[in-house]
Amino acid sequence: VLRIMMIIDCEKMLKIELVIGYLHRGIEKICENLNYTQIVPYMDRLDYVASMMNEFPYVLAVEKLMNIQVPERAQIIRVIVTELNRIASHIMWFTTWLMDLGATTPFFYGFNDREQILEIFEDLSRARMMFSYMCIGGVKKDINADIAKKINKFTDEMPARIAEYHDLITGNEIFLGRTKGIGILTKKDAINFGVTGPMLRASGVHYDVRRDEPYSMYEKFKFNVPVYSEGDNFARYMVRMEEMEESVKIVEQGLNLITSTTEGEIIARVPRMITPPKGSVYAKTEHAKGEMGIFIVSDGKPKPYRFKIRSPAFSNLCALPRMCENNYVADVVAIGGSIDPVMGCVDR
Repeated sequence: VLRIMMIIDCEKMLKIELVIGYLHRGIEKICENLNYTQIVPYMDRLDYVASMMNEFPYVLAVEKLMNIQVPERAQIIRVIVTELNRIASHIMWFTTWLMDLGATTPFFYGFNDREQILEIFEDLSRARMMFSYMCIGGVKKDINADIAKKINKFTDEMPARIAEYHDLITGNEIFLGRTKGIGILTKKDAINFGVTGPMLRASGVHYDVRRDEPYSMYEKFKFNVPVYSEGDNFARYMVRMEEMEESVKIVEQGLNLITSTTEGEIIARVPRMITPPKGSVYAKTEHAKGEMGIFIVSDGKPKPYRFKIRSPAFSNLCALPRMCENNYVADVVAIGGSIDPVMGCVDR
Protein backbone atom coordinates (compact mmCIF):
# COMPACT_ATOMS: atom_id res chain seq x y z
CA VAL A 1 0.00 0.00 0.00
CA LEU A 2 3.05 2.28 0.04
CA ARG A 3 5.73 2.52 -2.63
CA ILE A 4 9.14 4.00 -1.82
CA MET A 5 11.49 4.98 -4.66
CA MET A 6 15.12 5.55 -3.67
CA ILE A 7 18.26 7.04 -5.07
CA ILE A 8 21.07 5.17 -3.34
CA ASP A 9 24.84 5.20 -3.20
CA CYS A 10 25.81 1.60 -2.37
CA GLU A 11 23.67 1.01 0.75
CA LYS A 12 23.21 4.66 1.70
CA MET A 13 20.01 6.50 0.79
CA LEU A 14 20.58 9.87 -0.82
CA LYS A 15 16.98 10.67 -1.64
CA ILE A 16 13.64 8.90 -1.41
CA GLU A 17 10.19 9.62 -2.82
CA LEU A 18 6.91 8.28 -1.48
CA VAL A 19 4.09 7.09 -3.72
CA ILE A 20 0.74 6.81 -1.92
CA GLY A 21 -2.83 6.32 -3.09
CA TYR A 22 -2.99 2.54 -3.36
CA LEU A 23 -5.55 2.36 -0.56
CA HIS A 24 -7.60 5.41 -1.54
CA ARG A 25 -11.33 4.87 -0.94
CA GLY A 26 -12.70 8.39 -1.37
CA ILE A 27 -14.17 8.54 2.14
CA GLU A 28 -14.31 12.35 2.20
CA LYS A 29 -16.42 12.44 -0.96
CA ILE A 30 -18.57 9.54 0.25
CA CYS A 31 -19.30 11.47 3.46
CA GLU A 32 -20.57 14.42 1.43
CA ASN A 33 -23.28 12.09 0.12
CA LEU A 34 -24.41 10.75 3.49
CA ASN A 35 -26.45 12.29 6.27
CA TYR A 36 -24.57 13.20 9.45
CA THR A 37 -25.58 10.09 11.41
CA GLN A 38 -24.50 7.74 8.61
CA ILE A 39 -20.96 9.17 8.59
CA VAL A 40 -19.88 7.76 11.99
CA PRO A 41 -19.20 4.18 10.72
CA TYR A 42 -16.97 5.55 7.97
CA MET A 43 -14.77 7.24 10.58
CA ASP A 44 -14.01 3.80 12.04
CA ARG A 45 -12.51 2.76 8.73
CA LEU A 46 -9.80 5.41 8.60
CA ASP A 47 -7.21 4.32 11.18
CA TYR A 48 -8.69 0.89 11.79
CA VAL A 49 -6.54 0.13 14.85
CA ALA A 50 -7.78 3.29 16.61
CA SER A 51 -11.41 3.49 15.54
CA MET A 52 -12.72 5.08 18.75
CA MET A 53 -10.28 7.93 18.26
CA ASN A 54 -11.46 8.49 14.68
CA GLU A 55 -15.06 8.97 15.76
CA PHE A 56 -14.19 11.51 18.45
CA PRO A 57 -13.27 14.59 16.34
CA TYR A 58 -16.20 14.00 14.00
CA VAL A 59 -18.88 13.98 16.72
CA LEU A 60 -17.18 16.98 18.37
CA ALA A 61 -17.34 18.89 15.07
CA VAL A 62 -21.07 18.26 14.56
CA GLU A 63 -21.86 19.05 18.19
CA LYS A 64 -19.90 22.30 17.91
CA LEU A 65 -21.73 23.20 14.71
CA MET A 66 -25.14 22.52 16.30
CA ASN A 67 -24.25 23.82 19.78
CA ILE A 68 -25.15 20.51 21.41
CA GLN A 69 -24.24 20.21 25.10
CA VAL A 70 -22.98 16.67 25.72
CA PRO A 71 -23.75 15.27 29.22
CA GLU A 72 -20.74 15.12 31.54
CA ARG A 73 -20.99 11.37 32.00
CA ALA A 74 -20.85 10.83 28.24
CA GLN A 75 -17.82 13.12 27.98
CA ILE A 76 -15.96 11.15 30.63
CA ILE A 77 -16.86 7.82 29.02
CA ARG A 78 -15.50 9.15 25.73
CA VAL A 79 -12.21 9.96 27.45
CA ILE A 80 -12.05 6.47 29.00
CA VAL A 81 -12.61 4.59 25.73
CA THR A 82 -10.29 6.94 23.85
CA GLU A 83 -7.42 6.35 26.26
CA LEU A 84 -8.02 2.60 26.21
CA ASN A 85 -7.88 2.78 22.43
CA ARG A 86 -4.64 4.81 22.64
CA ILE A 87 -3.06 1.96 24.61
CA ALA A 88 -4.40 -0.64 22.14
CA SER A 89 -3.05 1.39 19.19
CA HIS A 90 0.40 1.78 20.76
CA ILE A 91 0.49 -1.95 21.56
CA MET A 92 -0.34 -2.78 17.95
CA TRP A 93 2.39 -0.37 16.84
CA PHE A 94 5.30 -1.57 18.93
CA THR A 95 4.54 -5.30 18.59
CA THR A 96 4.32 -5.20 14.78
CA TRP A 97 7.25 -2.76 14.54
CA LEU A 98 9.45 -5.11 16.55
CA MET A 99 8.38 -8.02 14.36
CA ASP A 100 9.63 -5.98 11.39
CA LEU A 101 12.93 -5.61 13.24
CA GLY A 102 13.14 -9.36 13.86
CA ALA A 103 11.70 -9.75 17.39
CA THR A 104 8.63 -11.99 17.56
CA THR A 105 8.27 -12.47 21.34
CA PRO A 106 6.90 -8.95 22.15
CA PHE A 107 3.98 -9.61 19.78
CA PHE A 108 2.60 -12.33 22.08
CA TYR A 109 3.10 -10.22 25.19
CA GLY A 110 1.36 -7.17 23.72
CA PHE A 111 -1.55 -8.91 22.04
CA ASN A 112 -2.49 -10.62 25.28
CA ASP A 113 -3.01 -7.18 26.86
CA ARG A 114 -4.67 -5.70 23.78
CA GLU A 115 -7.19 -8.53 23.88
CA GLN A 116 -8.47 -7.30 27.24
CA ILE A 117 -9.19 -3.87 25.73
CA LEU A 118 -11.00 -5.40 22.75
CA GLU A 119 -13.18 -7.44 25.11
CA ILE A 120 -14.17 -4.22 26.91
CA PHE A 121 -15.00 -2.58 23.58
CA GLU A 122 -16.97 -5.64 22.54
CA ASP A 123 -19.07 -5.33 25.71
CA LEU A 124 -19.74 -1.66 24.92
CA SER A 125 -20.32 -1.81 21.17
CA ARG A 126 -20.69 -5.51 20.23
CA ALA A 127 -17.73 -5.06 17.87
CA ARG A 128 -13.98 -5.63 18.08
CA MET A 129 -12.77 -3.35 15.32
CA MET A 130 -15.39 -1.03 13.81
CA PHE A 131 -17.19 0.22 16.91
CA SER A 132 -19.58 3.03 15.89
CA TYR A 133 -19.80 3.65 19.62
CA MET A 134 -19.75 7.43 19.81
CA CYS A 135 -22.73 9.24 18.41
CA ILE A 136 -23.74 12.86 17.97
CA GLY A 137 -24.66 13.99 21.48
CA GLY A 138 -22.95 11.24 23.48
CA VAL A 139 -22.30 7.49 23.45
CA LYS A 140 -24.47 4.46 22.72
CA LYS A 141 -24.01 2.43 25.90
CA ASP A 142 -23.12 3.20 29.50
CA ILE A 143 -20.26 1.60 31.42
CA ASN A 144 -22.06 -0.75 33.82
CA ALA A 145 -20.62 -2.47 36.90
CA ASP A 146 -19.39 -5.54 34.98
CA ILE A 147 -17.57 -3.46 32.38
CA ALA A 148 -16.13 -1.19 35.09
CA LYS A 149 -14.78 -4.31 36.84
CA LYS A 150 -12.99 -5.38 33.64
CA ILE A 151 -11.53 -1.90 33.17
CA ASN A 152 -10.35 -1.87 36.80
CA LYS A 153 -8.68 -5.24 36.35
CA PHE A 154 -6.90 -3.99 33.23
CA THR A 155 -5.65 -0.74 34.82
CA ASP A 156 -4.44 -2.65 37.89
CA GLU A 157 -2.39 -5.07 35.79
CA MET A 158 -1.16 -2.84 32.96
CA PRO A 159 1.65 -0.91 34.77
CA ALA A 160 3.39 -4.21 35.56
CA ARG A 161 2.90 -5.33 31.97
CA ILE A 162 4.48 -2.14 30.63
CA ALA A 163 7.43 -2.80 32.97
CA GLU A 164 7.70 -6.25 31.36
CA TYR A 165 7.80 -4.64 27.93
CA HIS A 166 10.74 -2.51 29.04
CA ASP A 167 12.55 -5.54 30.49
CA LEU A 168 12.01 -7.40 27.24
CA ILE A 169 12.83 -4.66 24.75
CA THR A 170 14.26 -1.38 25.97
CA GLY A 171 17.75 -2.53 26.94
CA ASN A 172 18.21 -5.01 24.10
CA GLU A 173 21.48 -4.20 22.31
CA ILE A 174 20.15 -5.12 18.86
CA PHE A 175 17.10 -2.94 19.40
CA LEU A 176 19.29 -0.05 20.58
CA GLY A 177 21.51 -0.45 17.53
CA ARG A 178 18.48 -0.16 15.23
CA THR A 179 16.96 2.84 17.00
CA LYS A 180 19.52 5.06 18.79
CA GLY A 181 20.60 7.91 16.52
CA ILE A 182 18.64 6.47 13.56
CA GLY A 183 15.96 8.40 11.65
CA ILE A 184 16.56 11.73 13.36
CA LEU A 185 13.85 14.36 12.85
CA THR A 186 14.86 17.76 14.19
CA LYS A 187 12.48 20.05 16.03
CA LYS A 188 12.52 22.53 13.13
CA ASP A 189 11.80 19.87 10.51
CA ALA A 190 9.03 18.33 12.62
CA ILE A 191 7.25 21.69 12.81
CA ASN A 192 7.78 22.47 9.12
CA PHE A 193 6.37 19.11 8.00
CA GLY A 194 3.27 19.52 10.19
CA VAL A 195 4.22 16.50 12.28
CA THR A 196 2.11 16.03 15.42
CA GLY A 197 1.60 13.57 18.24
CA PRO A 198 4.30 11.27 19.65
CA MET A 199 6.60 12.04 16.71
CA LEU A 200 6.48 15.77 17.43
CA ARG A 201 7.02 15.30 21.15
CA ALA A 202 9.96 12.97 20.46
CA SER A 203 11.58 15.90 18.61
CA GLY A 204 11.34 18.17 21.64
CA VAL A 205 8.06 20.06 21.03
CA HIS A 206 5.83 20.32 24.11
CA TYR A 207 2.43 20.12 22.43
CA ASP A 208 -0.54 17.91 23.19
CA VAL A 209 -4.08 18.88 22.17
CA ARG A 210 -5.53 17.29 25.32
CA ARG A 211 -3.50 19.60 27.55
CA ASP A 212 -3.07 22.73 25.43
CA GLU A 213 -6.55 22.93 23.87
CA PRO A 214 -8.61 20.63 26.13
CA TYR A 215 -11.89 19.10 25.03
CA SER A 216 -14.39 16.70 26.63
CA MET A 217 -13.34 17.62 30.18
CA TYR A 218 -9.67 16.69 29.72
CA GLU A 219 -8.83 19.74 31.84
CA LYS A 220 -10.14 17.79 34.87
CA PHE A 221 -7.65 14.96 34.38
CA LYS A 222 -4.09 14.96 35.70
CA PHE A 223 -1.47 13.45 33.40
CA ASN A 224 2.04 14.12 32.13
CA VAL A 225 3.00 14.68 28.51
CA PRO A 226 6.19 12.71 27.71
CA VAL A 227 8.70 14.75 25.67
CA TYR A 228 12.15 13.78 24.38
CA SER A 229 14.59 15.93 22.44
CA GLU A 230 16.65 13.38 20.47
CA GLY A 231 14.16 12.96 17.63
CA ASP A 232 15.36 9.45 16.76
CA ASN A 233 13.61 6.06 16.58
CA PHE A 234 14.34 5.38 20.24
CA ALA A 235 12.84 8.69 21.39
CA ARG A 236 9.64 7.95 19.45
CA TYR A 237 9.50 4.53 21.09
CA MET A 238 9.96 5.96 24.59
CA VAL A 239 7.31 8.64 24.11
CA ARG A 240 4.70 6.06 23.16
CA MET A 241 5.66 3.67 25.96
CA GLU A 242 5.33 6.46 28.53
CA GLU A 243 2.06 7.61 26.93
CA MET A 244 0.59 4.18 27.69
CA GLU A 245 1.45 4.67 31.37
CA GLU A 246 -0.25 8.08 31.37
CA SER A 247 -3.31 6.69 29.59
CA VAL A 248 -3.72 4.11 32.35
CA LYS A 249 -3.78 6.97 34.89
CA ILE A 250 -6.39 8.87 32.86
CA VAL A 251 -8.63 5.78 32.58
CA GLU A 252 -8.41 5.24 36.34
CA GLN A 253 -9.40 8.86 37.01
CA GLY A 254 -12.29 8.67 34.55
CA LEU A 255 -13.56 5.45 36.05
CA ASN A 256 -13.48 6.98 39.54
CA LEU A 257 -15.51 9.93 38.27
CA ILE A 258 -18.31 7.82 36.76
CA THR A 259 -18.44 5.15 39.47
CA SER A 260 -18.79 7.76 42.21
CA THR A 261 -22.30 8.30 40.87
CA THR A 262 -24.54 5.80 39.10
CA GLU A 263 -26.74 8.51 37.62
CA GLY A 264 -26.35 10.69 34.57
CA GLU A 265 -27.42 10.78 30.95
CA ILE A 266 -25.12 9.34 28.30
CA ILE A 267 -26.63 11.16 25.33
CA ALA A 268 -28.12 14.61 24.77
CA ARG A 269 -31.49 15.21 23.17
CA VAL A 270 -30.81 15.56 19.47
CA PRO A 271 -33.15 15.60 16.45
CA ARG A 272 -33.70 12.32 14.64
CA MET A 273 -32.50 14.01 11.43
CA ILE A 274 -29.35 16.04 12.10
CA THR A 275 -29.53 19.30 10.11
CA PRO A 276 -26.89 21.80 11.25
CA PRO A 277 -27.26 25.49 10.42
CA LYS A 278 -25.19 27.05 7.65
CA GLY A 279 -21.57 27.54 8.62
CA SER A 280 -18.22 25.80 8.94
CA VAL A 281 -16.43 24.13 11.82
CA TYR A 282 -13.11 22.49 12.61
CA ALA A 283 -12.68 20.16 15.57
CA LYS A 284 -9.51 18.33 16.58
CA THR A 285 -8.40 15.73 19.10
CA GLU A 286 -5.15 14.12 20.21
CA HIS A 287 -5.21 10.88 18.27
CA ALA A 288 -2.71 8.08 18.91
CA LYS A 289 -0.87 9.25 15.77
CA GLY A 290 -1.19 13.00 16.43
CA GLU A 291 -3.64 15.81 15.82
CA MET A 292 -6.69 14.53 13.96
CA GLY A 293 -9.11 17.15 12.71
CA ILE A 294 -12.46 17.23 10.92
CA PHE A 295 -13.50 20.23 8.84
CA ILE A 296 -17.16 20.49 7.85
CA VAL A 297 -18.96 23.08 5.76
CA SER A 298 -22.74 22.99 6.19
CA ASP A 299 -25.23 24.54 3.78
CA GLY A 300 -28.15 23.87 6.14
CA LYS A 301 -29.06 20.54 4.54
CA PRO A 302 -28.99 16.99 6.01
CA LYS A 303 -25.71 16.25 4.22
CA PRO A 304 -22.40 18.13 4.58
CA TYR A 305 -21.51 20.45 1.70
CA ARG A 306 -17.79 19.88 2.28
CA PHE A 307 -16.05 17.27 4.40
CA LYS A 308 -12.30 17.23 5.02
CA ILE A 309 -10.18 15.01 7.26
CA ARG A 310 -6.88 16.25 8.70
CA SER A 311 -5.03 12.95 9.01
CA PRO A 312 -2.05 12.85 11.40
CA ALA A 313 -0.70 9.73 9.68
CA PHE A 314 -0.52 11.58 6.35
CA SER A 315 1.36 14.59 7.74
CA ASN A 316 3.72 12.41 9.75
CA LEU A 317 4.52 10.19 6.77
CA CYS A 318 5.54 13.26 4.74
CA ALA A 319 8.59 13.57 6.99
CA LEU A 320 9.90 10.09 6.07
CA PRO A 321 12.15 11.24 3.16
CA ARG A 322 13.95 13.73 5.43
CA MET A 323 14.33 11.11 8.18
CA CYS A 324 15.82 8.56 5.79
CA GLU A 325 18.43 10.80 4.14
CA ASN A 326 22.00 9.51 4.67
CA ASN A 327 20.79 6.42 6.48
CA TYR A 328 21.14 2.89 5.13
CA VAL A 329 18.54 1.00 3.08
CA ALA A 330 18.12 -1.50 5.94
CA ASP A 331 17.06 1.39 8.20
CA VAL A 332 13.94 2.17 6.15
CA VAL A 333 11.92 -0.50 7.96
CA ALA A 334 12.99 0.80 11.37
CA ILE A 335 12.45 4.47 10.49
CA GLY A 336 9.17 4.00 8.64
CA GLY A 337 7.80 1.79 11.40
CA SER A 338 8.68 4.37 14.06
CA ILE A 339 6.22 6.77 12.37
CA ASP A 340 3.35 4.34 13.01
CA PRO A 341 1.60 4.97 9.69
CA VAL A 342 -1.80 3.42 8.99
CA MET A 343 -2.34 3.74 5.27
CA GLY A 344 -6.13 3.69 5.54
CA CYS A 345 -5.86 7.06 7.28
CA VAL A 346 -3.14 8.33 4.93
CA ASP A 347 -5.09 7.70 1.73
CA ARG A 348 -8.63 8.09 3.16
